[in-house]
Amino acid sequence: MQLKTIIWDWNGTLLNDLDICISCINALLKARDLPLLDIDQYKEVFAFPIRDYYSSIGFDFTYEDFEVPAREFIELYEQGVTECQLHPASTEVLTHFRNKGMRQFVLSAMHQTMLQETLLHNNIIHYFESFSGLNNHYAVSKVARGLELFKIFPIDKNTACMIGDTIHDYQVAQALEIKCVLIADGHQSKQRLESTGATVFNNLAELIYNTDISL
Repeated sequence: MQLKTIIWDWNGTLLNDLDICISCINALLKARDLPLLDIDQYKEVFAFPIRDYYSSIGFDFTYEDFEVPAREFIELYEQGVTECQLHPASTEVLTHFRNKGMRQFVLSAMHQTMLQETLLHNNIIHYFESFSGLNNHYAVSKVARGLELFKIFPIDKNTACMIGDTIHDYQVAQALEIKCVLIADGHQSKQRLESTGATVFNNLAELIYNTDISL
């Protein structure tokens, strides 16, 4: 059976916000005299839940509440996110799937309001039947929002696929009982993504030319 529904992750998958995320987290680390991250280090430590990721790189939540650096990060991120570009081939891939008659959704750990604003800013909101972000900035999990999405829209799980760039996207797909494809051009290394056993592509363009995107 061919896929009929694509559920897209946003940050790191379609939106190339890797550099700004590293810049923002390094600003927080520098302010606390903690070691900074380069791109390779970042891709090996970034994870969900965000609180655990922060702890792993040196934040001490016995000294300050998690909400303090989380809020600082969001403030810095919001200042620069409009400068982020889509990944190369994002629009091409979205057009490709639309022309094949596929339904497309966004399921993101980004706050719902910011998600809408960034989709509009990048002129791709019209590709999606619906988009679903979180109701707060702290990116706990996308599973609950995904389950809501399946309740609202008649989506056949047997012909649906989550496309993301993190192990968490794989975990979300597992919870939703759908196929998952991961793109090693975002926030986690290819080796980490391959540890899930999911199909991993180097970039979005490979989705167009690879037959593994079928069931």
